Amino acid sequence: MQAIGSMKDSAGSSRSQVQNGAEAAEATAAGSDTSTEHTAIELTGTDRPGLFSEISAALTDLGCNVVEAHAWSHNERLACVALISDESTDSRIDDPGRLATIEDHLSTVLAATTNSSGANEEQGVKTAGLPGGGDGATPTTTNVERRLHQLMLAGRDFDGPPGNSSLSSSPYSTEGEEEGKKTVVTIERCDEKGYSVVTVETRDRPKLMFDTVCTLTDMQYVIFHASISSHGDSAFQEYYIRHVDGYALNTESEKKRVIKCLEAAIERRVCEGVRLELCANNRVGLLSDITRVLREYGLAVVRADVETQGEKAVNAFYVRDIYGNEVDMELVESLKREMESLALEVKNETHRPGSPERPQNRLSFGDMLKSQLERFSQNFIPIK
Repeated sequence: MQAIGSMKDSAGSSRSQVQNGAEAAEATAAGSDTSTEHTAIELTGTDRPGLFSEISAALTDLGCNVVEAHAWSHNERLACVALISDESTDSRIDDPGRLATIEDHLSTVLAATTNSSGANEEQGVKTAGLPGGGDGATPTTTNVERRLHQLMLAGRDFDGPPGNSSLSSSPYSTEGEEEGKKTVVTIERCDEKGYSVVTVETRDRPKLMFDTVCTLTDMQYVIFHASISSHGDSAFQEYYIRHVDGYALNTESEKKRVIKCLEAAIERRVCEGVRLELCANNRVGLLSDITRVLREYGLAVVRADVETQGEKAVNAFYVRDIYGNEVDMELVESLKREMESLALEVKNETHRPGSPERPQNRLSFGDMLKSQLERFSQNFIPIK
């Protein structure tokens, strides 16, 4: 199956725009009521065990209710997008002074890692409009995932951690694994048409093409032609690209950077460990309480998806042992008993390339392509 074209940035210039809550409210005053219910906040910084728990606790202390939150951790970098509201009024937070206090407090929490490690890495907290959702609008899951990719890319997670870390290992790069299951990215020139040809061979999974195309787009490359296929649990992608300035990739340093960024984009969504799913009546401080218990049990959150559905809070966490060991399932069973009232479900997601595929209800890469291709095609540009 082939697709021709380029996926333009659905956010336009929003990647470089930051608005505070008051400005966002004014920008969407004519919109629907649901678009102004919550304040969007972004966090990015150096990760450490327990950091997501500390962020959750800080928001509770600041009188904020976390309505929705999504966080990714990769190569000792953390990116988080959250929707918050005032705990007393359950409305969005617009006061500039209070927003500044929230940003300062969370920045202090994030800076603790940088100060203790001596690393000079970017960290920050911003209230912002999210891509695709309109400034100040309630973001969709797709928009949030796009933004997480952008935050990780800006934080240079593709450079790897500053030191050895057990939390930064990837199932795609473990030595000694079956060669055909690693992520392999290569770049060649197509002199006849003046393109660079990027090929990506990796294990198939949902949203693989989304992650790849988002990264190429955010790196300012235009996709003119693509060939995509999957067989079994393997996926093959081929993209003919040029930089927005019209040139192919000419230098080795540029090629290496694109390869590293694509590898990171594929790896950062993959979580190897135990998936915990919890459902409970929503209340202020619930997320803080749950993550505190996880931290007390010696578990580090490497990915989180927190949503509010009516009166219920639906949380999913991927957790790992803070020392990099396999998660002790007896410990998890003890955790399950302590959280019995939260309807905790445990799913062991540990799966290394080359091992037998676990039965699961999932869309293959080919299925995902069929569902996404029509949406992407409206922005395609024909080959000249």
